[in-house]
Amino acid sequence: MNTVLQMIYDNYAGADRELLIRAYHYAEQAHSGQKRASGEAYFIHPCAVAQILIELGLDSATVAAAFLHDVIEDTPVTEEDIRLGFGEEILRLVSGVTKLDKIVFKSREEEEAENFRKIFVAMAKDIRVIIIKLADRLHNMRSLNFLSKERQIKMAQETLDIYTPLAGRLGISQIKCELEDLCLKYLEPEAFEFLVENIHQKLEERHKFVDSVVKEIKAILDESHIEGEVFGRPKHFFSIYKKMKTQNKTLDQIYDLTAVRVIVGTVDECYEVFGKIHKKGKPIPGRIKDYIATPKANMYQSLHTTVVTNFGQPFEIQIRTFEMHRIAEFGIAAHWKYKEKKSEDTSFTERLSWIREVLDWEGGLKDSKEFVQSLKTELYSNELLVFTPKGKVISLPKDATPIDFAYAIHSEIGNRCTGARVNGKIVPLNSVLQTGDVVEILTSSASKGPSWDWLKIVKSSSARAKIKQFFKREMKDENIKLGKSMLENEAKRRGYSLSDILTEESFAKVSEKFSFSNQDEMFASVGYGAVTVNQVLFKLIDFYKKEIPKQPVYHGGEARADSSGVIVKGMSGLLTRFAGCCNPVPGDDIVGFVSRGRGVVIHRADCPNVKNLEQEQGRILPASWSDGAAGGHFVAGIVIKAKDQGVALSVLTSVVSDMRLMITGVNSRFDKNKDAVIEANIRLNGKQDIDLLIKKIDADERIDEVYRTATGT
Repeated sequence: MNTVLQMIYDNYAGADRELLIRAYHYAEQAHSGQKRASGEAYFIHPCAVAQILIELGLDSATVAAAFLHDVIEDTPVTEEDIRLGFGEEILRLVSGVTKLDKIVFKSREEEEAENFRKIFVAMAKDIRVIIIKLADRLHNMRSLNFLSKERQIKMAQETLDIYTPLAGRLGISQIKCELEDLCLKYLEPEAFEFLVENIHQKLEERHKFVDSVVKEIKAILDESHIEGEVFGRPKHFFSIYKKMKTQNKTLDQIYDLTAVRVIVGTVDECYEVFGKIHKKGKPIPGRIKDYIATPKANMYQSLHTTVVTNFGQPFEIQIRTFEMHRIAEFGIAAHWKYKEKKSEDTSFTERLSWIREVLDWEGGLKDSKEFVQSLKTELYSNELLVFTPKGKVISLPKDATPIDFAYAIHSEIGNRCTGARVNGKIVPLNSVLQTGDVVEILTSSASKGPSWDWLKIVKSSSARAKIKQFFKREMKDENIKLGKSMLENEAKRRGYSLSDILTEESFAKVSEKFSFSNQDEMFASVGYGAVTVNQVLFKLIDFYKKEIPKQPVYHGGEARADSSGVIVKGMSGLLTRFAGCCNPVPGDDIVGFVSRGRGVVIHRADCPNVKNLEQEQGRILPASWSDGAAGGHFVAGIVIKAKDQGVALSVLTSVVSDMRLMITGVNSRFDKNKDAVIEANIRLNGKQDIDLLIKKIDADERIDEVYRTATGT
């Protein structure tokens, strides 16, 4: 912790230094007494995150937010406290990082998709939020050895899937490389140990060889009167591992364990040194890459070549300017680290444009799974660099087509595209583009727009989303008709009528998941393929089954007349039905909900769904049990939680048997903590039975928790 204070004094002055010292002591006090999984003081973590960001050269507001990034979530400190103490900017950064970790999901796919979405929303608002998050993840990965093996693997996989490609796309190679090596350590421990042991030995053996190459290149610089730096850089373990795996090579077959970097002052000097190195050593065809003329999407620039040395071994050399080197190491962070040396960072906005593009096309995708897959494709895509007729470089995914190119230029160009010329020749729209192609798009104002078949041709997520957005916007009426027809036909095929299962209540349930503002929007979404027929229909049918059971039998969740035991104030002669979500039994406080065309649905007063229905003015009515209600049989649901599944089931069956009740259904699963969760439906006579049942089960010390379902617990 003293180290980070020293770094503050070394790198910041005046008001910036004062701000950081205040943030340091504020976080230190807020986290006082808290411990990490390692047993160390928790405050070590925000200090480590801040230190990483100082090394990257981030501004004082970002580093202050790093000190404070966990105080809202893990301490009594509130957002208002941060606002008053440190201002709106730092609060925005702290809140942005905090919100990335706080949400409840229904499925892993939803969780993954929402995590991605939140990351990109945060990045679009302020890129510094994700830089803090990357530093946070890096330190967590450095101390991963204190967690269980299961959590190590889960966190390492998540890091490899999400955070390393993000760091790569932002050009922060320092973080990317270390994260990849740490992921390899936990995901492939045997391979990692093998590489650590053997690469170290091989680097020792190659030390003289590398020195000779460095000496030779320095001689070239001296002869050319070029000032610069030349040094060897060992490649990180993950890149070597990936090469061994993809190329099916042994470690002995990989010669470029070390790359030599040449750093010079100007672009002209880069090309001059490049040419003279090729005179000295024979370049290997296909291994020459000019990222200066055609930078990567993360703005990385460098000349790469692999030459065969006098020793007969291939060797990789990277040539770049000092400015390019800074960007290669620090990526987007170089905007802050070296901004005082530049009048304007013209590449900054360009670097962030792809983030906003992701947010633009995210809404046009069908579901969570497609979003995640598309985003991973975007992050991991092998870049294809092609040119407009005016020489502008366009980056596309591998195997992209002229249609992808058209939409990369502009949505309207894509929508009005009728043909394409590649290198001056007319080509089919499904042609696969190659790096270096010059592409010209032919358009027509008479074009009716894209074809559905284009969705099968395009390779970029952006193009696919823009095509879908066109159909969503331009063909709304047709999509409504088509979607409604598709739902009607599929419902009929399954033995239902769409008019029966599509009610205000069931639509509300569907809308909870998909955020439809009205039924026409739902139909249109089905029509243009944003959601599938089954995604909507299964939700409607599920609600219908719960609200309207097929057989009018006298027990919870099934239909019966009000004369059978329920009195609804102000109503008579209406069919009453018990809600399957909460299964009311005599003795429960109950209310009636007047449904449209299906009588009165009886809910427990404490049912969570009643709260959602309360906005329906005049449709919630007081209800009570008649004297004859206690003579029937009812079904109620309970949930039992315990460490041991067998124990939970044994206690349940024993108590039910003693009370002479009946189990009508049981489901067993494990929660995220690997604890057993038993969900059971019990046939009984009234509330006194369910209360006694819960009391008896809860009395067993081996049971962690037991409660009735749909109580809001």
